[in-house]
Amino acid sequence: MCLGIYEDTGSFNFPSTTEEDFIAAAYLLSKGSNLNIISNLIAREINSEQIGLLNDMIQASNFYNINGIEVVVTIISTENYVPDFAFLVQKMIKMENLNAIFAIARMEEKIYVVARSRIDEVDVGAVVSFLGGGGHTFAAAATIKNMTPAQTEHKLLESLYKTVKPERVAKDLMSSPPIMIGPDVTCRDANNSLTRYNINALLVAEKTAGKDELLGCITRQVIEKAIYHNLDHVPVKEYMSTEPATVEPDADIFEIQKKIIESKQRILPVIDNDKVVGIITRTNLLNILVRWSQQTATNLPEPASRGSIQARTKNIVKFMNERLSERILSILRDIGRVAEKIGYGAFIVGGFVRDLFLYRSNEDLDIVIEGDGIAFAKKYAEKVGARINAYNKFGTAVIIFPDGFKIDVASARMEYYKFPAALPIVEMSSIRLDLFRRDFTINTLAVQLNPEKFGILIDFFAAQKDIKEKAIRVLHNLSFVEDPTRVFRAIRFEQRFGFSIGKLTSRLIENAVKMNFFKRLSGKRVFSELRQILEEENPAPAIIRLNGYGLLGVIHPDIELNKELVELFNSVKKVLSWYDLLFIEESYMKWVVYFLTLIRSCNKRISGRICTRFEITPRFMSIFCNERFGADKYLLWLERDLPVQNSVVYKRLSGFNTEIILYMMAATKLESVKKAISHYFARLRYTDILITGKDIKAMGLESGPIYREIMQAVLDARLNGKLKTLNDELTYARKYVSKL
Repeated sequence: MCLGIYEDTGSFNFPSTTEEDFIAAAYLLSKGSNLNIISNLIAREINSEQIGLLNDMIQASNFYNINGIEVVVTIISTENYVPDFAFLVQKMIKMENLNAIFAIARMEEKIYVVARSRIDEVDVGAVVSFLGGGGHTFAAAATIKNMTPAQTEHKLLESLYKTVKPERVAKDLMSSPPIMIGPDVTCRDANNSLTRYNINALLVAEKTAGKDELLGCITRQVIEKAIYHNLDHVPVKEYMSTEPATVEPDADIFEIQKKIIESKQRILPVIDNDKVVGIITRTNLLNILVRWSQQTATNLPEPASRGSIQARTKNIVKFMNERLSERILSILRDIGRVAEKIGYGAFIVGGFVRDLFLYRSNEDLDIVIEGDGIAFAKKYAEKVGARINAYNKFGTAVIIFPDGFKIDVASARMEYYKFPAALPIVEMSSIRLDLFRRDFTINTLAVQLNPEKFGILIDFFAAQKDIKEKAIRVLHNLSFVEDPTRVFRAIRFEQRFGFSIGKLTSRLIENAVKMNFFKRLSGKRVFSELRQILEEENPAPAIIRLNGYGLLGVIHPDIELNKELVELFNSVKKVLSWYDLLFIEESYMKWVVYFLTLIRSCNKRISGRICTRFEITPRFMSIFCNERFGADKYLLWLERDLPVQNSVVYKRLSGFNTEIILYMMAATKLESVKKAISHYFARLRYTDILITGKDIKAMGLESGPIYREIMQAVLDARLNGKLKTLNDELTYARKYVSKL
């Protein structure tokens, strides 16, 4: 059956319809459905039974006000399974212009629940999860056995009241903590504050008896005009706007809109118990109004907005349970409980959360506390029997468990930079501002740990989108100006994860190189980033990428990337992989081998300059500036004089540390030399003799240097394959003594 529609007259022609079809279609029109919507229904060739079912769903709708949000629940029954039930639910939410709908259908012997939402406040995936179903924020479904439709509705409503978020109020929209200045601050200093925090207006207030006396506010425009007129030394109180409008934390969006528009204020203070707890900007208000407008116009969920104050959130408890060990989960829950008891917010942030979504193992826990991080660390350490190292200057602490496991704790903080490449100045802040200070969007994910919100993922800066698109992007355009070391990190993350640096971020890197912001960096900071690159599993692609941006010159202008150096890096990777497979219980420093390779073309004088600039410790300076040249000399000898006896190889190589020997093995192009060095590692290096000083004394020799000479001769003979047993060694020693 097909319905015919004549849009020019708005009339209907039903070539072969039943009276039931006509009534159903007419009902759809009576409910406000336009011709386009019904055309869409027809395009899907919806039959009369399905149109009737849609009619039943609309008529059975019950409207519930859940925490200020209108939600529709509809219940129907049918003897047959309807395969297009989800499609009908999707059409109904559009036709009726609903915020959210939960459709319960008894089909045959089962209950089916299909849910759709068009607003963040109703996360249907979270709601339906209580029914044993699943999905995401805007679409979810469940199949239920052994329950009636009424029981299902009752359980659904319980879940709704627990899960649905109320409409956002002032405390949800505000930025906190607010940035305020005193009335006697000069216009010059106020302008510096605007630049430092990248804002356009400041509150002016005085603290008296623990309360904030709000005096007014002043905008960037006013301050800049004052400075233009040579009034930079005048206090802001002379030019500030007084008696600003304010709101309380529970003020709704309409009150906020009214106050901002009527008072023509750029920022609206949020006051709670005589304290300024936050501010709402005109941009905050505009973002939420635009979002509403977009949702109304397109009937689609809001796309992630990079840098928006409104975070994208979702419950990832199930995902965490699948991916994390019992110990880590237990620790995270304990952290949330301790933080809750002392009134703090607790979050796991950064690389741990990023790697969770990249399916990479990472048990480096970075905890951010909205409150006093050190106070929290002390409470938690006391509870679990751990100790802490606290750093009061930065509000950070390290919790150390008895088995050595560590947790890094930081107070939520923000940073600003007095000049390019400077170390940051740290101030207390909120989780959003704490995340905003980070290097790249992919590192800005946070998961809340407080019990009631445990497992809620918070994404302010579209990190999930960038992880999905495999993109490395900075949070703001001055990121590399403030901290040029982030360039090295961008390249390191790009190569580690197989991502790509975004076009804008790449252009900003090129700008940082062109402006040479790296010259202000201390060598120690550059070396720290370079060392982390060299500790990656395969640093060669990152080195090539550094060269592409012209950054090898930051290490030293004489370091040039050529085909030989690339081949040498690849050779090091093969050698280290081979060595790791020996499973020798001796640690070595991978970065040292790669750094030796990187500076191989540098002479002793330049190597010394590089080490001095990087503030490398005397231990490593000796390796890079002295031992390396001895190793290169011996390598040439090996390449020229092989084959030689094992004892000769042993004597030469045993004087070098593991890193130097691995460097030599990678640097040679002769397979015979590689085999000689590998034989030393695998067979010769740990060769020991069985004869002792007592055995030599029994031969009638007095103690003295002769003992060492005899034992060395025995060792050489064993290395050269002449001796196998203790008797062999004793016989050889006696013959040696007889010749003395």
